[in-house]
Amino acid sequence: MEFSTSTSTSLPSVKTQALAVGVFKDGILSPAADILDQASKGAIRSVVQSEFDASPGSVLCLHAPAGIAASRVILLGLGAQDTLNAATLRQAHLAFAHYCVQANVSTAFSTLCSLKCPDASPTTLARLCASAFCTAVYRYDETFSHAKPAIKLRSLTLHVARNQTTHAKEGMAQGAAIGSGINLARLLGDLPPNVCTPSYLGQTARDLAKQFKTLKAEVLDQKKIEALNMGSFLSVARGSAQPPAFIVLRHTPSQAVARKAPPIVLVGKGITFDAGGISLKPGPAMDEMKFDMCGAASVLGTLRAVAQLDLPREVIGIIPSCENLPSGSAVKPGDIITSMSGQTIEVLNTDAEGRLILCDALTYAERFKPAAVIDVATLTGACVIALGHVNSGLFTRDDALAADLLAAGRQALDPAWHLPLDDAYQDLLKSNFADMANIGGRPAGSITAACFLSRFTGNYRWAHLDIAGTAWLEGKQKGATGRPVSLLTHYLLGQCQ
Repeated sequence: MEFSTSTSTSLPSVKTQALAVGVFKDGILSPAADILDQASKGAIRSVVQSEFDASPGSVLCLHAPAGIAASRVILLGLGAQDTLNAATLRQAHLAFAHYCVQANVSTAFSTLCSLKCPDASPTTLARLCASAFCTAVYRYDETFSHAKPAIKLRSLTLHVARNQTTHAKEGMAQGAAIGSGINLARLLGDLPPNVCTPSYLGQTARDLAKQFKTLKAEVLDQKKIEALNMGSFLSVARGSAQPPAFIVLRHTPSQAVARKAPPIVLVGKGITFDAGGISLKPGPAMDEMKFDMCGAASVLGTLRAVAQLDLPREVIGIIPSCENLPSGSAVKPGDIITSMSGQTIEVLNTDAEGRLILCDALTYAERFKPAAVIDVATLTGACVIALGHVNSGLFTRDDALAADLLAAGRQALDPAWHLPLDDAYQDLLKSNFADMANIGGRPAGSITAACFLSRFTGNYRWAHLDIAGTAWLEGKQKGATGRPVSLLTHYLLGQCQ
């Protein structure tokens, strides 16, 4: 996608295949819609009054209206004028982008970013618009026998005031990078598990390092993982014929933008298929366990966005990746394993494997002396029960870090909710035979999982994002969402200011 700005003072003369204007409830036209209505001698107001309710996300196309150079004028519903916000404008841009894709439009022009929005700056609006258009043109066709028709949409122009051009261009560059990162995460999540293996994720990291000069990739094989004494990670990998991979992808900013500061480390859970191991999952919907690497996918997507923007901050992605399958060599309930930290773990349920691979990655992260470590994982079904599919679960004892991440989520419209991490929950992980058990029972399952991880993070600032409810959609819309790439990138943008 190509993005540009326009400060044209004559919207009726703009030549494009689709020109979008906003319409509010009760027939109220946005300033841009009113200009086009006057040029078309009332055609827009007439159709709004007769057949357009302007509910958020609604779309109506007017073909070749008289007095207007654009091939189509696209009316986008914005709801009530006094409740206009960034979420509504993003919804409208998504609806506009989807219309352009379905109508085989190649060029689009939007006036929505010229509207005053009380909860977003011009930079933020442009960022949300660009990322919405990027994600709208995502289409999965990797494993179909016949290629789907190509998407023609190639460019979007935003109409902004002259004094907002610089801010809009900055926002569009950020949004394009975020959208590209989201689409990479979605693709990795959508690929079948016989394609997207641990080795495939490792190769993806190497490919990113070839594409962006600020990235450097290192993929540790089983021998190197064994040399690091990652007994917890390797215990999960034992049941599969696919070799594990421990991926480190490092962004070192160019000298022109570099700032001296400790790195921020992102750790992503990379279980490329989770059958539950010996504690086998039920068969229905087990195919969705290919999405259990969406934490890893989001880290790779975020590093892609970081590299595209060349953020002036060192960012390191760490991904422990393997499959969790049952076999004669698989870890068993009752086994005692030793983590890289030296702490011993009694495995009570082999389907609580994500924390077993993450704990060694969190120990490994210490060597970078990080400013903060954020792990991202499709970790617990309990988090889905608690928060559904709207908010990701956020766990940390660091209130300042929590505030930064929650603010980033609100700005990105990729929200999270801060859940408790009280010491009293730690008692649920007690074991008669090891330093800890890997589960704490049914009560507070997402909290005890976070408590488990916290035992390996005592030497740095740390937060955990449980994305089990937000990383993918079910049913007819089944597919990876790319969350929380936007939240993470917004957080990193904030840390660079």
